[in-house]
Amino acid sequence: QVQLVESGGGSAQAGGSLRVSCAASGFMFGSTCMAWFRQAPGKEREGVATIDNDGTTNYAGSVKGRFTISRDKPENTLYLEMSNLKPADTGMYYCAAVGGCIVATMRTSGFEWWGQGTQVTVSS
Repeated sequence: QVQLVESGGGSAQAGGSLRVSCAASGFMFGSTCMAWFRQAPGKEREGVATIDNDGTTNYAGSVKGRFTISRDKPENTLYLEMSNLKPADTGMYYCAAVGGCIVATMRTSGFEWWGQGTQVTVSS
């Protein structure tokens, strides 16, 4: 059974930093593409960052240079380091994964497994 469990969300002031984590189980972690998405109240879920099977990363323009996605394969854990946070970064952050993947997409339709989400709130 595939499980993605996010943790580490919370509150921060603008300009601060947070790290969210995603513990994965039930699939071959090393042969997947993974991503972080976020959803603000009243808005559609949007892609934040992806990491391909070979470790290549891609970021949404709004977070490039501020966020870093990484994966620890032995620990089956995905991370998102967020710095210089802005109020616009507020939302529920979701971990996502897809098996048999070479290159990840930033679209929600490109992922088959999802976590329950962890809330990130940035105040000005």
